[in-house]
Amino acid sequence: MNRSFLLGYQLLIGIFDIATGALLVIAPEATLVLMGLHAPSNTLPFLSFIGAFVFSVGLACLYGAFLVACDPNPSRLETVWLLTAFARASVAIIVSEQLLVHALEPVWLAIAIFDSACVILQAIGFRKRWLSNVLDNTHRTGWRPRENRTRIS
Repeated sequence: MNRSFLLGYQLLIGIFDIATGALLVIAPEATLVLMGLHAPSNTLPFLSFIGAFVFSVGLACLYGAFLVACDPNPSRLETVWLLTAFARASVAIIVSEQLLVHALEPVWLAIAIFDSACVILQAIGFRKRWLSNVLDNTHRTGWRPRENRTRIS
């Protein structure tokens, strides 16, 4: 794991979740069509609520990207990873359970797989101390956010 990959991961999943969440809030039925999914029309208000949740997870991921870019303290990013992993694991478990009882169409498996993949990646990262290694390394090498750099004449 390197800093560029970590920043890219945080940005990618953050932007993806923010866009998905916002679309679910604004136009839940159209968003499901774009995703190749559908739900009964009486569930659309609940999908907007779920969209707000997805949006907030995306904001947390973008905050994680900000931390990668501007704060070499790994404990803050570890907190973001822990909380987003809990949310994603919950979604993966619920969607998987609903798939097993045939309450959701098989196409919903993509949601469970995506969230499970993020959880697994973050669990491996915790186990291998990626965040500490990447962020502590940038601290040891003298990396600082652009605005904190001093000019040497």
